[in-house]
Amino acid sequence: MSIALDHLVASEKYSPYRLFTAERWAEFRADTPLTLSEDEVRRLRSLNDPIDLDEVRRIYLSVSRLLYAHVEATLQLYRQRQVFFGANGSVKTPFIIGIAGSVAVGKSTTARVLKELLQRWPSSPKVDLVTTDGFLLPNDVLRRENLMERKGFPESYDVGALLRFLSAIKSGERDVKAPIYSHLTYDVLPGEYVTIDRPDILVFEGINVLQTRELPKDGKFVPFISDFFDFSIYIDAPEDLIHQWYIDRFMRLRETAFQNPESFFHRYSQLSQDAALAIAESLWANINLKNLRENILPTRPRADLVLRKGADHLIEEVALRKL
Repeated sequence: MSIALDHLVASEKYSPYRLFTAERWAEFRADTPLTLSEDEVRRLRSLNDPIDLDEVRRIYLSVSRLLYAHVEATLQLYRQRQVFFGANGSVKTPFIIGIAGSVAVGKSTTARVLKELLQRWPSSPKVDLVTTDGFLLPNDVLRRENLMERKGFPESYDVGALLRFLSAIKSGERDVKAPIYSHLTYDVLPGEYVTIDRPDILVFEGINVLQTRELPKDGKFVPFISDFFDFSIYIDAPEDLIHQWYIDRFMRLRETAFQNPESFFHRYSQLSQDAALAIAESLWANINLKNLRENILPTRPRADLVLRKGADHLIEEVALRKL
């Protein structure tokens, strides 16, 4: 099978991944039912993301079927461990799915579509979705630490809060709070939270969720966010395409959300087309491209599943980690 996934490995023979074309991947759907309507998909997709029912059939039903197998296997392993430890009535830990990738690549759409598909399984599991945006440090802190130009980089997050949240979820705690982020004000909303109460599955989405840190020389345990994941997905695309999608989205937002006087980016809506385009290119080159190259892209090989998009924003190639 010939496939252009040389961005992951030179040869599948020596790769930890099995590689598939989108057409081959679609065959693994088997009898998985389509439980979404066109209107629902339209509601779930992000700005400039053309995902439709055909793409759900072609890619995401197979992903849903794969995740179902992993959830069932994990549940069985959990039961076996309970027998091994002689434990009775212990709280079942949620299955956590991490979704990573660059800005403008379509992570949010993937996360929302998968959440809807997963909670419509015959077993009707309880599925929650949380993004890492709420765990960004407040803008006041970022300004004080001179990090506003590094927003979205690993150092701009409250890593301690992230780890405490995921640890509490994995421990089966009740009513775990996740902070809420406003894309209108471009800041964390003080004192506002979403409460997550023992889901069967948690979808956890963010650009740097597969990030690692420098390992301690003394060998002490240092947890990573991804240590709490049972399965991870990386949404991938060539750099030049992500660049174009980011610029296109910025220019669209300039005509829509940025028009709101309360928007953090309202000032950009008042600029000329050329001036706004120059701002978008600067933000891409000086912030988002750097973050992609320095932090996000290097984590791609840590994912269990890589979904590679083409020029039309649709999945063209799939890489699944071998067992």
